[in-house]
Amino acid sequence: MAGDLYTVFGGSGFIGRYVVQQLAARGHRVRVAVRNPNLALFLKPSGAVGQIQLVQANVRNAESVARAVAGADGVVNLVGLLAESGHQTFKDVQAEGAATVARAAAAAGVRAFVQMSAIGADAASPARYARTKAEAEAAVRAALPQATILRPSVVFGPEDDFINRFARLARMLPVMPVVAGDTRFQPVYVADVAAAVVSALEAPAEVGGHVFELGGPRTYTMRDLLAYILDEAMLDRPLVEVPMAAAGLLASLTGWLPGAPLTSDQLLMLARDNVVSPTSADLRALGVSPTPLEAIAPSYLVQYRPKGRFSTKAA
Repeated sequence: MAGDLYTVFGGSGFIGRYVVQQLAARGHRVRVAVRNPNLALFLKPSGAVGQIQLVQANVRNAESVARAVAGADGVVNLVGLLAESGHQTFKDVQAEGAATVARAAAAAGVRAFVQMSAIGADAASPARYARTKAEAEAAVRAALPQATILRPSVVFGPEDDFINRFARLARMLPVMPVVAGDTRFQPVYVADVAAAVVSALEAPAEVGGHVFELGGPRTYTMRDLLAYILDEAMLDRPLVEVPMAAAGLLASLTGWLPGAPLTSDQLLMLARDNVVSPTSADLRALGVSPTPLEAIAPSYLVQYRPKGRFSTKAA
């Protein structure tokens, strides 16, 4: 009900900011748990005065997590990594961090809990990212059997690190390398993912204990996506197929660099399709109608055009 208090771990991240905005718009109180609250001040205007509270918490510190969930009606764990860096490892942050949050939420007696996972989460996966996502799901289930698990495909939106990453790459290179061109994706709009989170929080009796896979209305191959990005950005770059062996060598040599286009772990993930299972509950089961990529991506891909918004595509 309106006025409930929800703690959002990772609320200042890409998906988190949309979850915070939508919870505030629904009249809820939001406690945003982040490592550095000063870097999350931009969230304050998303709600009324006092509606959004910023608290310091680190999923690797159980005491800070317990403080952040105290008195909450529901908890969302959005904390995750795209790549490991220093002490920020998949195991520590995604698997053990999720376990810490879930145990604290169980001890606090929360009514609703949402764990953000990913399509491809698999304890047997060769990719550490996918394995630790699966470990996180298992840990959350052990502490809170009534938790809702959400597994999105690639999430897109103005601040994403997928569409934008390849658009930036296209501007820098004379060709567009294509790795795992036949792998399929089902890009899902970040605001739709946030709406799914809010729906799960507000109706734990109906959706608690279930897993939902979130994808957009259309499936694309990697090759299709790259061609679409080039077309919308008006960048004339030939698509050049890169064998997986060559991509693996490049990833092993450069994957540790900040801003590297591809890590070895991400390459392993690219080898598998990232689409909603035909037998899985999806966005529509949470009352959300999926938004097409074509309805959103052009608004931010325009920045990569040779003359920005002053470049116009031929009719």
